[in-house]
Amino acid sequence: MMINTNNIVSITEANQNFSRVARIAEANGQAVIFRNNRPKYLLIDMESTSHFEMTDDEKIDVIARRVLERYRPAFEELAK
Repeated sequence: MMINTNNIVSITEANQNFSRVARIAEANGQAVIFRNNRPKYLLIDMESTSHFEMTDDEKIDVIARRVLERYRPAFEELAK
């Protein structure tokens, strides 16, 4: 994997200024987050990259599954 040096961000900076990392990913398709001077994480703009080719319905399914998993106890309580 070739890494553009303009896309590199330290994990400290990512923690302190995530919106900047998101802007880098939006502008360049991805941002590489380094930890201990090595690439560790890859933030991908899903709309501008071909890493993930999903239909809108598939994207909704992924998000819905995440919401249901995260708030399952609340949904179970409401279902009573």
